[in-house]
Amino acid sequence: MAGVARAELPDQLALKWTSKTDGPIASSAVIERGRVFIGSGDGRLYCLSLGDGGLIWSFKAEGAIDAPPVLADGMVYVGSADTRLYALVADTGALKWKYATEDKILGAANVVASDGRTLVLVGSYDNRLHCVDAADGRPVWTYQTDNYVNGAPAVSEGRAVFGGCDGVLHVVSVRDGGRLGGVEVGSYIAGTAALIGSRAFVGHYDGRFVCVDLAAGKVSWEYGQGSFPFFSSAAVDDRHVVFGGRDKRLHCVTRAEGKGLWTFQARGKIDSSPVICGSKVVVGSDDGRLYVVGLADGKERWSYEIGEAVTSSPAVAAGMVVVGGEDGRVYAFEARP
Repeated sequence: MAGVARAELPDQLALKWTSKTDGPIASSAVIERGRVFIGSGDGRLYCLSLGDGGLIWSFKAEGAIDAPPVLADGMVYVGSADTRLYALVADTGALKWKYATEDKILGAANVVASDGRTLVLVGSYDNRLHCVDAADGRPVWTYQTDNYVNGAPAVSEGRAVFGGCDGVLHVVSVRDGGRLGGVEVGSYIAGTAALIGSRAFVGHYDGRFVCVDLAAGKVSWEYGQGSFPFFSSAAVDDRHVVFGGRDKRLHCVTRAEGKGLWTFQARGKIDSSPVICGSKVVVGSDDGRLYVVGLADGKERWSYEIGEAVTSSPAVAAGMVVVGGEDGRVYAFEARP
């Protein structure tokens, strides 16, 4: 499922460590093999120890790294506001290759196997989805849209599904970049679609969250009053779809028909993407807090005041929660003793 961690969160968390960068953090962390990978507005990708936050290595790009990194086969792929997609060796941070688009990259890349090779897909503000060969960074194909591409492409069954500022949820062949379909959702899409089978779940700027039936080529259901935009990407399990809004609420609806189950009121907008962890949900807010709420009732279980906005999405692994803040720090939490 999308945005779902295997672990159950404890009732109370405690701060274990923080690590300072030299710029605000909008990037979300990735945790792998005892390491934390996260970008910063200072133009660096950091690899930190999950145990104590110590620096293992950092890589300097030529612009802010707001995009979340993605790991695959011992490599890290990450885009930057300097227009480039970088491929780095995960163990050392050594640069293997870089690929240039024609504008900034704010969304995560995705990695997929196709026809015996590994491909990296990434969207750019040059209005294109780019596909490059993971082995050497050479272009394989590009797909043209009519406006900026913000979020990451979701990939399943040979299809890449993504939205952008043209208000269309695009469906593209991973193999050759050919158009397989597209559904107009009504306004521009800032987040990443959660793709479950033939259904995609995504919010848009005109304050509605939609479920798109890709097989039928239409919107299956929609939720929202159209007052505040949805920038947050959704977490989806068997029954629930959970996502944040600029109405300062965390929303939970039924996966089948989009019926509202509960909302949780924060003190600032929620652009952070939530993570479902068993019976709880963890998410950040522009009010400077990291929240844990109950999945069944939306009631607050725990919160921590960072002080600056939290637009980064939390990462959960090995009994820990890691998130970045606009104050330039990475925060790691564990179960309270």
